[in-house]
Amino acid sequence: MEHSRQIFPAGGPGPWRTILAGGTLLLLLCAQAAVWFYAPVEKSLGLVQKIFYLHLPLAWWSFVAFFIVFLASIGYIWRRHEAFDRLAAAAAEIGVLFSTLVLLTGMLWARASWNTWWTWDPRLSTALIMWFIYCGYLVLRSSAGQEKGKLLCAVLGIVAFADVPLVFFSARLLRSIHPSVIANRQGGLPEEMWLTVLVCLAAWGGLFLLLLLQRLNGLSIKARLDVLVHRSQV
Repeated sequence: MEHSRQIFPAGGPGPWRTILAGGTLLLLLCAQAAVWFYAPVEKSLGLVQKIFYLHLPLAWWSFVAFFIVFLASIGYIWRRHEAFDRLAAAAAEIGVLFSTLVLLTGMLWARASWNTWWTWDPRLSTALIMWFIYCGYLVLRSSAGQEKGKLLCAVLGIVAFADVPLVFFSARLLRSIHPSVIANRQGGLPEEMWLTVLVCLAAWGGLFLLLLLQRLNGLSIKARLDVLVHRSQV
């Protein structure tokens, strides 16, 4: 327990977290300004295309979250440190939250672009499968026992990541009507749109980090309380 505290210590906000929160708020405001006043309006979709600047960062940071689950699960199997288990849990919760928002914003975009709320496109289908897998991961965590249950969750956290690269590359590898995230030689985003995308990625990345640290802190406190309760009952 002491060693896991050293890896991911719990504690108050601290000045560095306050600075991070302030910087993230500033980035979020700059991102909104760039979306509405700097990035040009797309000709075919109009203002609805602005959803892209929310949809893409949420998607990319959900991938990062699930990659953290993957790495933390390996760490838990290798070292059996509770801190790795808590990191996997926190990242999975944020990843599911972000991917839920990805699906919702994607449906709004699909309605305007394809005149339907949903189509079984390879990108959409693999993303929905990914969402179900990690929702199942969270359900397993809530019902799993102690060490064996955590070990089972770690195994699932490793196996589940196999779908993430498939989601990312599905628009290129399979016949898909979903636009490719990375532009090819035939086209791409104007410079103003790319700069707006980068600002939005940074802003949502800061929010992702804040949520992750806050959730880790809460899980660390809960772990300490569980130890105290267990000792009081012995």
